[in-house]
Parts: sequence; structure tokens; C-alpha cells
Amino acid sequence: MIELNLVGVRLEVPSQQPIVLLRERTGERYLPIWIGTVEATAIAFAQQGVVTPRPMTHDLLKNILEEVGVHIERVVITELREGTYYATIQMSRNGSSYEVSSRPSDAIALAVRVNVPIFANEDVLSEASIIIKDEEEQEVEKFREFLDQVTPEDFAEGS
Repeated sequence: MIELNLVGVRLEVPSQQPIVLLRERTGERYLPIWIGTVEATAIAFAQQGVVTPRPMTHDLLKNILEEVGVHIERVVITELREGTYYATIQMSRNGSSYEVSSRPSDAIALAVRVNVPIFANEDVLSEASIIIKDEEEQEVEKFREFLDQVTPEDFAEGS
């Protein structure tokens, strides 16, 4: 397993499809995953520290797990099959370990909220990662600047 850092979310041009971008913690590979608008908003909110008046679904899940004493250990992007990514949420409670299947976007939205590491299996990175060259690194920096300025309304349907 390879630990990843969450770079953030963005809208792909021209389709306006949201993408979550992850990067190897100690490497140069990036893993782009196309996600839904709702999940992109949830990840962006958590990354920016936006607190909503009422809990969003991922906040609710976090609150429930904390209330019943479940500790989330990590999330793992486990495989890429026929263009679809799969993930697991690894948890523990009272010395017992649990693993629940999840969409990567939901797992990442939860991981950001509880501040746990995100991993990917090497097979996934070997198949789907990209390398961003030095000149492309400037684009990543622009992407980070975009993340600092993006608002939830930017992910509204039909925008």
C-alpha cells in the first residue's frame, strides 16, 4: 500500500466533471479519480473547514461512528475494475477490526473529516496514476490556488 496526500478537487474542462486528485506522499505519481458533484462538494467543504448549519451525510456518518466508539484507521483505494474504483474504510472498535466497502469519493470525504491517512494499492497506482512534469507542476500550483478560492456554489448542478 502507498500512502497518498489529498491535493483537492477540481472541475475537468470541458466536461465540468469533478475530479479528486491524490498524490503519492513520497513519490511523484498522481491519482485522478472522477467523482460526483455532491462528493466533490463534501470533500471541498471538509478541506476548507466549511461548517454547514446541519450535518452533511459524511459529517453525520462521522458523528455516528464517534458516538458508538468506532475509530476509523484509514481508507484504502483497493482496485480499479472496468473503469470503476473501489475502496474500503478500515475501522476498529474495542480491539476488533472492521472493513467496509465504499466508493473512493465517500471514503475520502470521511477521511478528510476524521484526519486519517488515505492509501492505494500499488496495482491501482500502476494502472491509473499519472506523472506531472515540471511544467505541469505549475498547473498543479494553479490548481491549489483554485482550491483556496473555490466556493460550494462552483459545484452546483448546471453551473
